[in-house]
Amino acid sequence: MDKLDIKLWSLAAKGEIVPDRSLLKTPAQIREIRKSADLNTGVLDHVAAHIKAGMSTAEIDRLVYDYTVSHGGIPAPLNYEGFPKSVCTSINNVICHGIPDGNEILREGDIINVDVSTILNGYFSDASRMFTIGEVSPRAEKLVRVTKECVELGLSAAKPWGHLGDIAWAINSHARENGYSVVEDIGGHGIGLEFHEEPFVSYVTPKGSEMVLVPGMMFTIEPMINEGSPDFFIDEENGWTVYTIDDGLSAQIEYMVLVTETGVEVLTK
Repeated sequence: MDKLDIKLWSLAAKGEIVPDRSLLKTPAQIREIRKSADLNTGVLDHVAAHIKAGMSTAEIDRLVYDYTVSHGGIPAPLNYEGFPKSVCTSINNVICHGIPDGNEILREGDIINVDVSTILNGYFSDASRMFTIGEVSPRAEKLVRVTKECVELGLSAAKPWGHLGDIAWAINSHARENGYSVVEDIGGHGIGLEFHEEPFVSYVTPKGSEMVLVPGMMFTIEPMINEGSPDFFIDEENGWTVYTIDDGLSAQIEYMVLVTETGVEVLTK
């Protein structure tokens, strides 16, 4: 038993939730995951350079697919549990998992989350950005801005040997202070060797709760912030797209992070 095992065992004995050693990435794994993350960032930058009013979400899907494949990667969402496209495009009142469609056209004033996930040489990465299309309303601008602030505050609250709940508390507190709600039943996740790994990352739990942040852990910070109710429904026809229950706007920004000995590093955003 090495020093890390002893520390984890000691924390567990005190009732703390600690990660299984299989969730802690090795230096060799981290090197390969970084390459996937770099490609993922490149995909999002490519989308950022081309997204505009008048284009369809199917065109965004094509941008993602072509760029990813031409750089040796695979879009992780494509055919994942039956998901039919290479990227999730979630507009206005869509919380997440919007499916690109040639008939869905971006219009001036829309806000859209583009969620890109990449497999490169068997290693996974995941991040999303919010884009504002042309001039948006003050309420839409504020929601996107506060969502960005929430993610940054959550990142600042993440410390090695802290807790996932520290991240949640920072995010939920700031959202509520601005009159918003945080979706409770959909959250972040571990990532790197698989698309979705443990732990589930909640954004509504108390400070000091949930899993201890151990160096080598890798997960996403991706709160979904609603301007109204946190409740939602899923499109019965496609089984994927998640909508706000009250037709209010929703925004999401996703960072993929690595816990290190000295802090938390953003791998792709």
